[in-house]
Amino acid sequence: MVKNLVIVESPAKAKTLERYLGSNYQVASSNGHIRDLIKGNNAINIEEGFLPSYEISPGKERVVQHLKKLAIGSDCVYLASDDDREGESISWHLKETLGLKDNQVQRIVFREITKMAVLNALKQPRAIDSALVDSQQARRVLDRLVGYDLSPLLWKKIKPGLSAGRVQSVAVRMVVERERAIDRFVSTAHFAVSAFFILPTQQLLKADGTKKFKTAEEAFAFLEQCQEAIFSIKALDTKALKRSPSPPFITSTLQQEASRKLGYSVNRTMVLAQQLYETGKISYMRTDSVNLSKEAIQSISETVSTIYGATYFQARAYTTKSSTAQEAHEAIRPTDFALKVASSHKDEQRLYELIWRRAIASQMADAQIEKTIATVQISTTEQPLIATGEVLKFEGFLKAYLHDQVDEAEDCKTMLPPLHIGQELVLEKILARERFSNPPARYTEATLVRDLEEKEIGRPSTYAPIIATIQKRGYIKLESREGFPRAYKLLTLQNKLIHTETLTEIVRAEKQKLFPTDMAAVVNDFLVKHFSDVTDYNFTAHVEKELDKIAQGTKIWNQMLKEFYNSFYPKVQATADIDRTMVNYTRLLGKDPATNASLIVRLGKYGPLVQLGIEEDGREEPPRFAGLQANQRMETITLEEALELFKLPRLVGTFETLPLMVNIGRFGPYIKHGSLFYSIPKTDDPFTMNEQNAIAIIEAKRKVDAEKLIKTFPEDPSIQILNGRWGAYIKNDKKHTRIPKDITDPKSLSLKECLNIMENSLKSKNK
Repeated sequence: MVKNLVIVESPAKAKTLERYLGSNYQVASSNGHIRDLIKGNNAINIEEGFLPSYEISPGKERVVQHLKKLAIGSDCVYLASDDDREGESISWHLKETLGLKDNQVQRIVFREITKMAVLNALKQPRAIDSALVDSQQARRVLDRLVGYDLSPLLWKKIKPGLSAGRVQSVAVRMVVERERAIDRFVSTAHFAVSAFFILPTQQLLKADGTKKFKTAEEAFAFLEQCQEAIFSIKALDTKALKRSPSPPFITSTLQQEASRKLGYSVNRTMVLAQQLYETGKISYMRTDSVNLSKEAIQSISETVSTIYGATYFQARAYTTKSSTAQEAHEAIRPTDFALKVASSHKDEQRLYELIWRRAIASQMADAQIEKTIATVQISTTEQPLIATGEVLKFEGFLKAYLHDQVDEAEDCKTMLPPLHIGQELVLEKILARERFSNPPARYTEATLVRDLEEKEIGRPSTYAPIIATIQKRGYIKLESREGFPRAYKLLTLQNKLIHTETLTEIVRAEKQKLFPTDMAAVVNDFLVKHFSDVTDYNFTAHVEKELDKIAQGTKIWNQMLKEFYNSFYPKVQATADIDRTMVNYTRLLGKDPATNASLIVRLGKYGPLVQLGIEEDGREEPPRFAGLQANQRMETITLEEALELFKLPRLVGTFETLPLMVNIGRFGPYIKHGSLFYSIPKTDDPFTMNEQNAIAIIEAKRKVDAEKLIKTFPEDPSIQILNGRWGAYIKNDKKHTRIPKDITDPKSLSLKECLNIMENSLKSKNK
């Protein structure tokens, strides 16, 4: 009989622990949380001090039964969930659900899954930390109270199916406000000067002007001054600079760097980090501490000395910016610095290498740089030109970790050619290029996490779920968008002649940026107006600090909930009486010149739309409606853009004696041919599509469908055998059933055999 049972959160972690523990231990997994608040409005008894009611999560009944059976036959049950609030809560729910007694259960924690860490944890068991459990319970109850009170309000006042959350709504507000700042931004132009000189060595020296000219006329006047000028070196200055490494990764900085350097989403980064942690390769990946243990620093010292040399090592202690960071924890680091290859999985290995390099570099010497500044004097004006060069004298930490996507070590080797004071320079050309100020940058997933962290909203365990939730709810879209052409002027002085030309550049191209939907803007404005506390940045950060106080045992959890709810609930009651028409966003765009009908933009049942004709117009014709295109927004669409939308549906021609109609529907642009509909690819514009393009789309779809179809049955047309991405399957209306792999020729199946396969598949799913 097994004497000891160890329960962890995931099967992968269980598998790793089994390698370290002897035959006296059995390791089992709870697969995360096994219990949650019951569904519906009765989950929290407010009158009884916000007492929560829990139930076993759907699909976890078998897990609970299995764990109960193992626990009954064990002398001691070790609860080894993660070392944070969430993990403490999981352990408490396991103890309660499995009916474990205090003398039967022990709580153990480790922040890396190595044999030494696990065995040390078994030597230092403790009781479940009730303060941490209370903090997590308060967070869960608070989020349920906010969500269950606000979401129905949004259903009634704006649109059914909407949701609101204590932290997600703040994140949405940040994206909405950033988009509006971009809309308000007015770009200003200036002219920047760059001069190029040919040296006796035939090398090219580039020097930049120190003044930006506001107009083309000012830039032209400067170039005129330079037509007969003599250029010479007025001064040469050398400065010693140093660059210091960044701290080792915490959760948020790992997410930001993995996004910037590897192109990983926030969620992808956390999934890969979780796998590395559970297989014992890195320390715990949900942390806000930049600390490293003495053992880790010693290990880094040995690794740096071996690989780079002892002069490259420099022990450093870092302090976190966050006032709520748990300094007792460690930063994210490898568990074994001698291990350079941690996984055969390409993406895991790339993330591991990033973590390894960042941790190693954090304990390395500064990079030593020599910067040279050459001042170029112009005989006809007091405006100087400046040429700069940098030489990397000692690489230091840059040997292990480059902070930028470009090779920073190489970038530092831009040494200036040999120069001396008084040296005259031969001008090759001077350029005065028109440049424009840029609006605030749209959020990426990583930069949104950065700003959430700076505002102390959320915690390491919540960043990825927040980002995922606001996208899943349809408030935020992660998209790449093409830029648009913009003209700029370029003035060139060469051979004492000034030439002016107008060129074009592509600007504002966006790659994997967060865009708010119209629904996000409407919901945000409603919440900001009526529930300012919920969406206020300082208040949300204050709630996080209150939860931290509960975790530290200095505040009672239900007292904190009472203080919040006594202020929050009266606002819910007051808002219930608001007229829905006062909430729904409507904007008058103007009048249609052809009909004099009013044109408005508003939210409809399926999203934003423009409406031509309103009741106040007194027209006999019924109003017409058109949906907005994917890149259009209710707040910024113009009258001219809206009128374009009414050019659809349009007849583009005929095919096989049937008309070809192009339109935009709920799921995007499409071609209607008879009773059939064909989606128009994103690369095609429904407003300019012609007959030839429409026919090509139809024929391409027919070809794909023909290759997809394997067999039909005249006696029952609703059943088909089709070829899919993962192999052959049976389609019955909207139900799909995979054909077993041992059937090598799906075309030979009879209708009866297909029905048997579907029946057997259904039985296996219901077991």
